[in-house]
Amino acid sequence: MNENINKSALFNGSCFALITTAFTFSIRAGILPELGEEFGLSATQLGFINSMWFLGFPISMIIGGIVYHSFGPKNIMRVAFVAHTLGILLTIYAGGYTTLLISTLFIGFGNGCTEAACNPMIADMYSGVKMNKMLNRFHMWFPGGIMIGALISTFMTGLNLGWEAQMWITMVPTVIYAYLFFGKAFPKAKVEGSTSLLNNFKALFSPVFLFLFVCMALTAISEFGPQQWVNIILANSGANAMIILALTTGVMAVARFFAGPVVAKLGQTGVLLLGAILATIGIYLFSIVTGPAAYFVAVIFALGVAYFWPVMVGAVAQRVPLSGALGLSIIGGIGMFSSAIFQGVIGGWIDSARATKSAEGLSGDALELAAGQATLQNMAFFPIILIVLFTIFFFWQKNSKKTEAVSPV
Repeated sequence: MNENINKSALFNGSCFALITTAFTFSIRAGILPELGEEFGLSATQLGFINSMWFLGFPISMIIGGIVYHSFGPKNIMRVAFVAHTLGILLTIYAGGYTTLLISTLFIGFGNGCTEAACNPMIADMYSGVKMNKMLNRFHMWFPGGIMIGALISTFMTGLNLGWEAQMWITMVPTVIYAYLFFGKAFPKAKVEGSTSLLNNFKALFSPVFLFLFVCMALTAISEFGPQQWVNIILANSGANAMIILALTTGVMAVARFFAGPVVAKLGQTGVLLLGAILATIGIYLFSIVTGPAAYFVAVIFALGVAYFWPVMVGAVAQRVPLSGALGLSIIGGIGMFSSAIFQGVIGGWIDSARATKSAEGLSGDALELAAGQATLQNMAFFPIILIVLFTIFFFWQKNSKKTEAVSPV
């Protein structure tokens, strides 16, 4: 049914769309201090601007999942291109706080459209182990793009090139993905019944989907929590926090590129369980090591969280196929929404740990390091819970006939 689809162009277009998402994450983070200085914004205002990125993402993902078959992935990506372009241009020509809020919301909306269209499209183009492999290769461009964007931003900032020039860079992958998608036919759903919204909604209440829904909330915060706060938490550990972030995202990108044989050998459930174990070890070690040892720990942590997001998406596509595009959008949406919700919780842990350690007589760098390490120990509970859940999932799904890959079309 999908024989005449130009899979290469569609897949590469999806990758460049995800690079756009990654650039808007890392480059915008890099220019945040300049935006604050130029427009006289407080840290609270900058925080609200950042929250628009997280807000727009799950909204458009869920809407995109609902209308995927009626509106179509091609049109969803057209909306993504318009939203990305408007968001980038409104940022470049921003007049102040309100414009930056609106522009970031547009960018978040475009990012969510990308996930809503590309995840089910890739799942429909490939089957079984190949589907898991290609989903991982698609998702490698989020950490890979973050690393590239962070390096570009650091380099351009060092050359005193303005934040406007950095934002123009985000238009490059945007234009490329629009060109690659232009005029292409998109695949049709390969699972009979998955185009029915009624069937989609029914599948959302299946035991497997509800279980994966809970797990996704925890896998997402296990991945994004330590990364989002790494600069604050590890700033006084004797290691360069931004190098740790670049190392983490770089290892994740490489791991996702070679995901095919890993998933084929261990299976989805095995990969998820091993990932939870490594993530727990990595986060715990982050809480006790200082200096260069933190770079080694970053590799362990990265290998732990690398497969979480794409394999969870693949697990829904393979094990709950009737949930269709809606199921993939819901699972991605809860991951991003969970990340947004728990950020405030983690911030509260840091403030609480500072107060506790200060009462114990610590101050200055020693106080910040102790508070950061205490917060990381709290964060380790996320993957610890996942070890239990994925152990259950491993034995639950081991002999299930319903876990067979969807046959190739």
